Amino acid sequence: QVQLVESGGGLVQPGESLRLSCAASGFTFSTKGMRWYRQAPGKERELVAYISGAATITNYADSVKGRFSISRDNAKKTVYLQMNSLKPEDTAVYYCNTRAPDDYWGQGTQVTVAS
Repeated sequence: QVQLVESGGGLVQPGESLRLSCAASGFTFSTKGMRWYRQAPGKERELVAYISGAATITNYADSVKGRFSISRDNAKKTVYLQMNSLKPEDTAVYYCNTRAPDDYWGQGTQVTVAS
């Protein structure tokens, strides 16, 4: 079955960096687009970044453009989210997602940005 397992979250200060990872299994990883979403307390889940199966297309939410970078390693079946210049408003639970073809989600990883 499809499994997505996120890791790499934590507590950092504003301006610092984190790299999230999402290990995938149970589907043909290289053929599926992957997404990172986040959900802050009291807010709706929002799409942060997308990467196509061959990594030829990437898209970002306006709020993270220029600071976050999505990438993937198809040999390792892993997608990454490099987050630089973190701000307190980036605090959220970050989720990995794919559509294979139904929506599948990981358990999420908490990112907290605070001084």
